[in-house]
Order: sequence, then C-alpha cells, then structure tokens
Amino acid sequence: MCEVMPNNLIHAGQRMVSVIFTLDYEIYGNGKGSLRELVLEPTRRLADLFREYSAPFVVFAEALELAKMERFQSDPAIADVRNQLRSLRAAGHEIGLHLHPWWANARFEDGSWSLDWSERNICALPTERIDQIVTEAINYLRNALGDPAFSPVSFRGGLWLMQPTVPMASVLACHSIQVDSSAFKGGRTRDLGLDYRPALQNGPCWRFSTDVNFPDSSGSLLEFPIHSEMVPFWAMLGRKRLRIQKKVPAATNGTPLTVRWLDYLRLRYPRKLDFCRMTAAEMCTVMKRALQHAHKSDSNLAPVVAIGHSKDLVDMQAVRTFLDFLHEHSIPVTTFHRVLPHCL
Repeated sequence: MCEVMPNNLIHAGQRMVSVIFTLDYEIYGNGKGSLRELVLEPTRRLADLFREYSAPFVVFAEALELAKMERFQSDPAIADVRNQLRSLRAAGHEIGLHLHPWWANARFEDGSWSLDWSERNICALPTERIDQIVTEAINYLRNALGDPAFSPVSFRGGLWLMQPTVPMASVLACHSIQVDSSAFKGGRTRDLGLDYRPALQNGPCWRFSTDVNFPDSSGSLLEFPIHSEMVPFWAMLGRKRLRIQKKVPAATNGTPLTVRWLDYLRLRYPRKLDFCRMTAAEMCTVMKRALQHAHKSDSNLAPVVAIGHSKDLVDMQAVRTFLDFLHEHSIPVTTFHRVLPHCL
C-alpha cells in the first residue's frame, strides 16, 4: 500500500510548497490506440515508481471514454481498467473526473469510433446537458470503483476547458466537486474560445465563480491551475516533446483535435509542467523557479500541479530523476484531496 505522509506540505519561508502529479488516464482523443499500451501498462509502471517514493498522484480517469468502451466491448482489456482503478485508489492515489464530451454520444461501428464533435466544449452546452454528461461519468466511476458513494473531489475538462465558466462550475458544485484543474496561465485556443491569459496575474490557486480567470472569495470551486511558464516559442521545440507530439497528429488526423499551429505563433507561449514531455533537467529548473516564486508570493499555499498523459508516458527515468530532486529538496508530493483542508 502506498504510504502517504499526512498533510504533504513543506514550508518555503511561510509558504507551504508541494507538488501534485496529475495523470490524464486515456487513449487518443479519437478512440485510436489500445488500452493495454496507452493506459494500463504506463499507469502500472508509474504506480510502481511512485510506490518506491511512498508518493501519491491524481488519476484523472476519462470516464465517458471508458464507459463507452465498456458498453461496446471495443477493447479486450477494458475489464482490467476497473481492477486498476480500484487498486490505485486502495494504494492511496486520488481518482479525479476527466471528460472528453464528444464521447457522450459515441458509437462503435465497423471497428472504429463515431464521435460527436458538436459537443467538443462541454462548458458551452445547456446546463441540463452538462449535468447529464457529468452524472453519467460519475456513475461510471462509482460502478468501476465498486463504491456507490464515491464522489470525486477534483475535475479536469477535456481540452483544458473551463469557459464559459458559470454553467460548468454550477454543475460541478452540485455534484460536490470542489477542485478544478483545467486552466493553465497564459493559455489560449482561439477556435474554442479558451483564453487564460488574464489568469497570469493570479496566485498559485484561487476560488472562482463567474469566470475561472478571476478570483472570487465567494466562489464554490477552487482552481489549481496546471503549472505553466511563459517561454519563448522555440522552447516548445525540444527533441523529446517533438518526438512525442509527432505521434499525435497521425492518431488524430481528420478530427478537430489536430495541432493548432496558429496558437503557437506567439513570442512567448505557456509551457505546462508536463512530466511526460519535459526532460528531467527542464522539470528541475522549473521547480527551482517555482520555489523562488513561492518565497516572494503573498499566498500561504503554493501547490505546483504537474500534468502527464498515460499515452505519453514513455520516459520513466526522467520522472524518477524529478522525484529524486523533490526528495532531495524535501518537497512533498500530494493530492488535491490532501491539500484541500489547508485551502478551506
């Protein structure tokens, strides 16, 4: 069992610094790829590694995708997903809710998936439809975990969407979800209306209500943004990142999920702390800067949220090196569930 330190926090001066690893647990967005290769085996290797450090991570399970694969029995390994999710939860890892809404009306026909791209942005759908989709997804997680009372604490939107904010936030709050981790400071996707540039002025986490970009102390949800830094656009052209990205267009060709090069045409671009796509040296450098910033911040809480995708998890040695760095600097690894009491 994964032994997790209580209140996984460290004081940097008066700032409480911790790292939250989040794993988007999914195959490719258009349904291509096998669960064994892209989800089950990478997640098993990650869990084995984190067990060595007695550290937890957050599993953002793409519940709609998994529910549809189970319904249509499209992948022979789908039964193993339930076993793995239960094992991960029993080991102390957090199970969060992740949604790609174009799967809600999906059908498996003639060996391939037919997906409803008209529902690509769940936040732009009518409130009743949002609630229907979220309810279906949570019900899948309850069944998969064998716990009818399970309620996820955290949420991440597909394509990092939490705009328009009001309808989505209200539905999540009604389902007792307390944390969103969809935003990344400086992010922008023109064709989806995603614009997180105003959030660059915010602290490490904040409450929000009408717009995820703007803190509101009376908001029902807490935003823990994916940690990002504004870097020169050429910093996104690292060999490792490009090697992983090269696989994605081929897997998503012909869908609206192809790379949006126009969004990269900026002098400075938000680079997420991605433990699958970054080198160990890049991650350690980002963390050093995050610690320096925490000393200067007015916030008493400085969680650093890292993101990864099971389908991108090919370099376990880089993750190990980063974990070694955190251990050597006494920076704990925690989850949203465990850090939440300090926010409340």
